Amino acid sequence: EYIALSGCCAQILWMRSQLSDYGLVLKKIPMYCDNKSAIALCCNNVQHSRPKHIDIRYHFIKEQVEQGVIELYFVNTEYQLADLFTKALSRDRIEFLTNKLGMRSFRLETLKQLMNEEDE
Repeated sequence: EYIALSGCCAQILWMRSQLSDYGLVLKKIPMYCDNKSAIALCCNNVQHSRPKHIDIRYHFIKEQVEQGVIELYFVNTEYQLADLFTKALSRDRIEFLTNKLGMRSFRLETLKQLMNEEDE
């Protein structure tokens, strides 16, 4: 999780640099993670003996948190919205997450009806 968080941080910072080219400046960027241990590794300034096996390049996220560029927040697994795009889910779960994202799910009949209205 810590390594994945570091990779995500790198991608977010790349997106931030792209957006700044268009004049959109983001100060603190919130990141949400469902793993308290990964968040603790990023936010705790004390070095522990157990995570010494983690390659130094993955501590990139820790540096960004310390510099105040990234803010990490814990989110319960139940509300992990990214699951919609990364996991096979039940219909109820898909409807719950699409609702939380403000998205709508259409049945085939509804889509056909909308297309017919557009043609008229």
